[in-house]
Amino acid sequence: MKRWTGLLVVAALCGVACDGKKSTDRPARAQLRKTGPTTVEVIPSEGQLPYCMLYTVSEKGVIRQLTLTRENRSIRCDANKPVAHTSFRIPYQEGKVRMYIFFSNERIPAGPVAQQLYELRGQERINAMDLRLPGQVFVETLEFTPEEGGSAVPGTAGDGADGTGASVLSDGGTAGGGLGAMEDGS
Repeated sequence: MKRWTGLLVVAALCGVACDGKKSTDRPARAQLRKTGPTTVEVIPSEGQLPYCMLYTVSEKGVIRQLTLTRENRSIRCDANKPVAHTSFRIPYQEGKVRMYIFFSNERIPAGPVAQQLYELRGQERINAMDLRLPGQVFVETLEFTPEEGGSAVPGTAGDGADGTGASVLSDGGTAGGGLGAMEDGS
């Protein structure tokens, strides 16, 4: 009789532990909305920090800063609206990308983020604790696989003129203009 009671207690504790684990799953901070075979919008969820910046790291190792402004800082990101009010083109030739969305409570400079991403490019996952950034920062990591059939992206060297963003150089700087003409109103 004691054995059955012991088994029931263990089963009950396991059930509570499993249910507890499900309740700690956090909702996604952002979601991707596919707008074409090689284009995607990033939609921040409700309750996120007000500023963000986006980077992609492709299977081929290309790192791109998607939210490049004149000031080279994070931009204002409103909940339930596409970041920068645009779709981002992901070059099919570079394969699947891991998209890093950095949410912050203040506008942070993109240079240090780019440099740290370059240094951490071999890591499977990157979180806010891996970065040396001011203020409160959260990182959301999403994946997108561009499909063949989208318009070809000429010269995917990352000059930013093709809507793909700017490539991050080995010193953490960027090549090209990306969204350089975009004003974020902050």
